[in-house]
Amino acid sequence: MYKIMIADDEGIAIEGLKFIIEKNFKDKCIIESAKSGREVIELSESFRPDIVFMDIRMPGINGIDAIKEIKKTQPEVKFIILTAYDKFSYAQTAVELGVLKYMNKPIDQKQVVYTLNDAMKEIDKKRTARSENLRIKETLETVVPILENGFVYGILFKKEDDSETEMFKRLLGIESEYGYIAVLEFGENVVGDRMTNVTGTCVTIQKYYREIKEEINVTTLGAIVSTPMANRIFVYIPEEGYENNYNKRLEVVENARKTANLLSKQYDLAVRIGIGGCKDIKNIKESYREADNALRLTERMVAHADDVSVNVGYEDDYPIDIEKELFNAVELGEYEKSIFEAGKYYDWMTELSGGTENDIRLKVLEFVLYAERIAYEVTGTKYRFKSRTDYLPSITELALDYELKEWFTYKIGEMSKKIANTKKEKKGSVVGKAKKYIDDNFMKNLSLDSVSMEIDVTPYYFSRLFKEETGINFIEYVNKLRIDKAKELLNSDGNMSIKEICMEVGFSDPNYFSRQFKKYAGISPTEYREGIERG
Repeated sequence: MYKIMIADDEGIAIEGLKFIIEKNFKDKCIIESAKSGREVIELSESFRPDIVFMDIRMPGINGIDAIKEIKKTQPEVKFIILTAYDKFSYAQTAVELGVLKYMNKPIDQKQVVYTLNDAMKEIDKKRTARSENLRIKETLETVVPILENGFVYGILFKKEDDSETEMFKRLLGIESEYGYIAVLEFGENVVGDRMTNVTGTCVTIQKYYREIKEEINVTTLGAIVSTPMANRIFVYIPEEGYENNYNKRLEVVENARKTANLLSKQYDLAVRIGIGGCKDIKNIKESYREADNALRLTERMVAHADDVSVNVGYEDDYPIDIEKELFNAVELGEYEKSIFEAGKYYDWMTELSGGTENDIRLKVLEFVLYAERIAYEVTGTKYRFKSRTDYLPSITELALDYELKEWFTYKIGEMSKKIANTKKEKKGSVVGKAKKYIDDNFMKNLSLDSVSMEIDVTPYYFSRLFKEETGINFIEYVNKLRIDKAKELLNSDGNMSIKEICMEVGFSDPNYFSRQFKKYAGISPTEYREGIERG
C-alpha cells in the first residue's frame, strides 16, 4: 500500500487527482488531502505519506516552504509539485529540494499515472533495501556474538596457534595486533575478593547477555565480548599499538568503572573488573592471567594489573621475547622453531648474560623441566618420578661450550616433538573413528552433528580436523562414499531401480543423487548403467 497526500486549495483539483489515482491504482493507495500549507504539515505528521502532490500557491504557508518543513522529519517522502504558474524560480527550487516531478496545471492523466509509477518503483526499491538491511542486521545480531565468542575463546584457551585467529580477525574487522583483556565477574554481593550466589548470577547474566554486551560496547568502543562462562564474561579490547603508559591506564580504568557502575545499577548485581596489560595477540594469554590475578589480589571494583603489581619484572637486557617464543614453540609442537629459539637463548646466556657457569647450568635445568611440564599437560603423559635421574649429573659434567648446549636443545626439541606427535595421533584417532562410523552407517541420515556426537567431539573441532586429515570436507567424503557404493550396486544388480539404489545408499532425493553421481562419476546413473549393459 502507498499513502498519498494531495495538497491543493481547490477542491475540484483534489477530487480530479483522487479520481485518476483510484481509477488507475484501485486498492493500492490510501489518499488524504489538505487545503493549506499548515494543514498539510500537520497532516503529514500523523498520516506519514509516501507521496505528496503539492500545489505551490496555497493560503498561508506556500508549497515550497511546506516541503522544506516536511523534509526535516520525513526526508524519504516523494514530492510532486503542481502549479498553474510556470516560473523558472519555482522549478529551480524544486530541483534543489529533490522533488520527483514538476507538473503544470491543468494536469495530464497519463503524466500523473506515469509519475506515480516512477514514485512507487523508487519506494519499492527503498522498502526492499530496508527489508534486506533489517534481515542482514538480524543475521548479524545472531552471528556476530558467535564469532566474537569463538575469537575470545580461541586466543585465551586454545593450545593451537593456527589460522583460526586470523580468520576471526578478518570476519570481525580487527586490524590491530595489540590489545588487552578485561575479566568481568558478577555476583549478588562481594565478600572480600569473592562473589556470593554465583549460581543464581550465572542464570541472570545468561538471560541478559545481549543487553550486557551492548552496554559494554557503549563504554568501550570496539570491545569483543565472549558469551558468559559461569559468572564471568571475557572482553578483548583492540589497541592500535603497544600502549601501557599511565594516561592510557587512567582512560582504561575510567571506562571500566563506567561499565561496572552501569551494569551494577541496571541488573542489581555486584560487578568487578580485572584488567590486564596491553600485549600483542600472540601473548594475549598473559593479559588474561594478569587480569585474573588483579581480581584475586585486590578487593577493588576495578583493578588494573599495573596497579596491583601482578607482572613479573625483568632486567633490561633479559631476552624475554626469546623465552616466550621458545615455550610457545614447545607448546605448539613446532620442533624446528623450538630448537632454534633454545639455541638463541643458550648463546645469550654464554655470550651476553654475564652469568656464572652455575647460573647457566641452573637455567638450562629450569627450562628443560618447564618444557617437560608443558609436554605432560598437553599430551597427558604419565609422570614418572625417576625419569630425570641423570639430569643433575648431565648438567654438571657436560662441557659448557658445546655439550651442554646440545643436551639443552635436544631436550627442548624432544618435548616439542612429543607434543606434535601426540596431536597428530589424536587427530588421526578422531578422524579414524569418524571414518569407520561413516563407512558402517553411510546409508543412514548422517550429519556433521550426529557423527560428532558419536565420536564425542564438538562439530566445529571435528569439521576442521576431518578436512585437515582427509583433504575434503565431511559432506564431500560422505557423498563420494555413497556414490562408490551406488556404482557397486549398479554393477552387480540390474533389478534395482535408480530410485531404489538412491535410497539404499543414503540419499533421500533422487534428483540430488543424480547431480552428485554426475559430479563424481562424470555421467548420470542411467548412463553409467547403460554403459555397463553395452560393455
